[in-house]
Amino acid sequence: MNIRRKMAHGVVWMVGFKVLERSLGVLSMLVLARLLVPADFGLVAMATSVIALLELFSAFGVDTALIQRADASRAHYDSAWTLNALAGFAIGTCLILMAIPVAAFYNEPRVKAVLCVLAAGAMIQGLENIGVVNFRKEMQFDKEFRFLLAKKVIGFAIIVPLAFAWRSYWALVAGIVLGRAAGVGLSYVLHPFRPRFSLAAAKDLLHVSKWLLTQNFISFLRERSPDFVIGRFAGPSALGVFSVAHEISNMPSTELVAPINRAILPAYVKLAQDLPALGREYLSVMAMIALVAVPAVAGVAATASFLVLLVLGPAWVEVAILLQILAFFGITQVLQSNAYAAFLAIGQHQVFVKINGMHVAILLPLASFATVFYGVEGAAWAYVAAGTVVLPVNFIIITRFLHLSGWQFVSSVWRPICSAAVMYLVVRTFGPPAPTSAIATGEAARSLIICIAIGVPVYLFGVLALWFLAGRPRGVESWILERIPEAVQKARSALAGVLARNG
Repeated sequence: MNIRRKMAHGVVWMVGFKVLERSLGVLSMLVLARLLVPADFGLVAMATSVIALLELFSAFGVDTALIQRADASRAHYDSAWTLNALAGFAIGTCLILMAIPVAAFYNEPRVKAVLCVLAAGAMIQGLENIGVVNFRKEMQFDKEFRFLLAKKVIGFAIIVPLAFAWRSYWALVAGIVLGRAAGVGLSYVLHPFRPRFSLAAAKDLLHVSKWLLTQNFISFLRERSPDFVIGRFAGPSALGVFSVAHEISNMPSTELVAPINRAILPAYVKLAQDLPALGREYLSVMAMIALVAVPAVAGVAATASFLVLLVLGPAWVEVAILLQILAFFGITQVLQSNAYAAFLAIGQHQVFVKINGMHVAILLPLASFATVFYGVEGAAWAYVAAGTVVLPVNFIIITRFLHLSGWQFVSSVWRPICSAAVMYLVVRTFGPPAPTSAIATGEAARSLIICIAIGVPVYLFGVLALWFLAGRPRGVESWILERIPEAVQKARSALAGVLARNG
């Protein structure tokens, strides 16, 4: 199997995982949003923001370093596991020591106990079997699929019964800790590697990790720093609303694009010495991402009012306004996320660090000012403004490194972007009007279905029309159209086989 087929195979497995994972996530959200209140989510978000801050200092990126090293030895794997174990212990200790100061910062005494319990989860997580990295390194994505999905199923099976039993934020806290423990145990069941305590190759791993650590820190500032401002000045309920809105708006990026990037990184690494080939694959992947993820983001923005009422319930109506704003930030993330895998593949970690550093330099002061004076809506608009400024910078730099012209990049993504914009305007103009008050679940579901029934055909027609007007260039549209007859034939054969067995 060549690299392109392996990459496509991996994308299918990882996207399949994300579809199933998100199905569990949506089901979990439906349950939890009706059993818990925004303040419960906000309280846990306060604690997990601190954990994320500590984890970024210990995120040595050893999995990426092992994937990049074709000659990784037993010593490298042992050292990677040891670094993770030591980091987990250090994070847990720091969480216990910081519990009282953090509770004082947020003026929320309950955070203290939450941090002390979550410290156990951090220590446990550091013990995960490093051998599972080989699932990605060796492009065994079916095994990676089973491992990741099993962890999510176990977590779902733990947290939902606890939420029914306790009806409090402790269900979320206990679910995090027990889910991590189950995941660690599963990593040893699914992979035969048994790590030993050693730091013999730590220097080699940390040489690569210095830029990854910096990148993790900057990514944290970009993604989570407003949590501290919102939690401090607006309280746990406002933070809970913002956190849920931010998570939903990022779903197209985290659920569709992230698994694609996870699958294509090993393939990009193998093509790193052939920049023309890497450039072609990068454009192909970007075209696929734009075709699928951009309309998903636009669809979330267009149907936010009905989506929130249907999925979260009337107690979360404030999320809808934030979701409509943050969806536009989600588009900027979708369009630049694939560049990170390309920068990693060619060893230019520092470039992406600098790009994200610029993003943070714009976002932090803007978000702080906007949050203090305009609340959570101000924070949402700050995200959109910063992402919009950085997006063209990312495009210019990655195309230069891969020796691509600006037109080559634009030609790979403009059709889905234009079609998604038209879809958004048509749905908002001709679809059901946004509710001015809480409506019944059945009415929200009916309105959402109508929006989808309008939006999907408009988007598909727009993409195909623009593709024909552009002269039917070779690309993701032609690739899909060429495989439709093959898929139909397979479906017919499968149906014939079923009828023959039953006849």
